[in-house]
Amino acid sequence: MSGQHDHSAAKRQQIIRGAELVFTEWGYEGASMSRIAAEAGVSKGTLYNYFDSKSILFAVFVEQMACETLNRIFSQIEDEADPSRSLRTLALRIVTMIISPSSLVLYRIVVSEARKFPDLATIFWQAGPHRAIELLTRWIEAQVGAGRLVVADPTFAAEQFIALCQTRIATQRRLQLVTDTTPEEVERVVAGAVALFLKGYGADPLAPEQPKS
Repeated sequence: MSGQHDHSAAKRQQIIRGAELVFTEWGYEGASMSRIAAEAGVSKGTLYNYFDSKSILFAVFVEQMACETLNRIFSQIEDEADPSRSLRTLALRIVTMIISPSSLVLYRIVVSEARKFPDLATIFWQAGPHRAIELLTRWIEAQVGAGRLVVADPTFAAEQFIALCQTRIATQRRLQLVTDTTPEEVERVVAGAVALFLKGYGADPLAPEQPKS
């Protein structure tokens, strides 16, 4: 029984990976189930045994991609006395994720197809940005409880921080105005996002900065 389950799970992943390649190349509207089956190396009958429709397959693909990405972003975030280090780690991971080729492709697919297929935008929002905001909100709430941050609306603050991480680089990459980003540019965005966030929400933003020993 375990062998059958493993085979089924492997076949499901094989289909999802095939779907990822097709959605990436053809977009949502141009991605037919026939193309997906061919790319995944399965018959259409097998494909429909696992996924009843293209929209369900797209939803599973987006949710899996978002889950894997968010696990990487929020894993092992240190809960220490100085939240700036955790924020810097988060900011760097968020910026890196936003400008990654796979994230850019998915973003463009959703934006280009949202008018014809509004459910795609909902799927993307719930699995990706909304979930990220929820996870960051929880972290902020914990910091508020520990007296490290002063935040009246943690959800709004989480949205602001993620927006700060999208300064300059993300917009230009999404518009394909730049194809490469230097580490120095990424660091500038990261440092700026953390500094502005802590200036607004630090437990004592008016206190003078202490010199490093």
